[in-house]
Amino acid sequence: MWKDEIVEEVRRHRDAYAARFNYDLDAIYRDLKAKERKSKRKLVSFSPRQPIKPVLPKVSKTVDV
Repeated sequence: MWKDEIVEEVRRHRDAYAARFNYDLDAIYRDLKAKERKSKRKLVSFSPRQPIKPVLPKVSKTVDV
């Protein structure tokens, strides 16, 4: 089976990062939020968008006998 070296490397790093927190998602979240607060980057938050209702084609009802 073909393996992508870049994908494998990213997965190794992701696993090593998660292992530092014993795979505890709450701890990982807190660490990421702390890094976000320390970052010098400008953070943007957008207001939620309303979903667009799909326009469905009209279907005529026919009965086959």
